[in-house]
Amino acid sequence: MTQDIALLRSQLNGETAKADWQELQPFFAKGQLIHVSASLDLVEVAAHVASDDTTYVTQLMQSGRIGKLDDATAIDWNERRPAIWSVVVAPWILVQEDVH
Repeated sequence: MTQDIALLRSQLNGETAKADWQELQPFFAKGQLIHVSASLDLVEVAAHVASDDTTYVTQLMQSGRIGKLDDATAIDWNERRPAIWSVVVAPWILVQEDVH
């Protein structure tokens, strides 16, 4: 991990918080939510997005492990109201269901 990624990771870790789906719905409507697979470290992904690491991000997108939050997930979250971790990497909000 490069020093820049490590620094970003540290900063973003302090900015990560749980959010309620109701709070996130307006951002979903604007297409600003990026869903991060539960198999990934949310803060690590956010650090790579913030550092414009296009190779890393493209690989994750192509594998389907990150991408814009889809309608099916939004409907599911609206019905179940799970805890959702979120971190802002403007203009995006990266989100991940808390599975613990």
